[in-house]
Amino acid sequence: MTWFPHVTVAAVIENDGRFLMVEEEVSAGLVYNQPAGHLEDGESLIEAVIRETLEETAWRMRPTALIGLHQWTSSQDGDTFLRLCFSGTLYAHEPQRRLDTGIHRVLWLSRDDLVAQPARHRSPMVMRAVDDYLAGRRLPLDFVTCISDSVTTKS
Repeated sequence: MTWFPHVTVAAVIENDGRFLMVEEEVSAGLVYNQPAGHLEDGESLIEAVIRETLEETAWRMRPTALIGLHQWTSSQDGDTFLRLCFSGTLYAHEPQRRLDTGIHRVLWLSRDDLVAQPARHRSPMVMRAVDDYLAGRRLPLDFVTCISDSVTTKS
């Protein structure tokens, strides 16, 4: 059996001290997470975070910075995740849009709200992303490059 990490992206969007979150259903129940998901074949990391945010929240976002790269291995199943967290701004809402399967609702939570309910976090990466954002960690988006066989493009 071949081991490989799951490559995921997440969007950390803050507005007036609250963070854009989703409440999603997983095997353990309802949990909080940033808009997040897996990188799909043929897309850049920037495209993935834009797509995941739209699919899970019905908000269009514009990435502004890379907050960090977090690695986590689940103690439940041993899966390893490499999660690239991006900050960004929202610029258009599509309230009629159907949300991804498993997403129960979109909500805005403060850091205190999240700290008060650690058992409801999808993973430890949820709190780490918020704390890294609040610590001011930002790398310019040109740190994220998509390279193809024929052309190098900024994602």
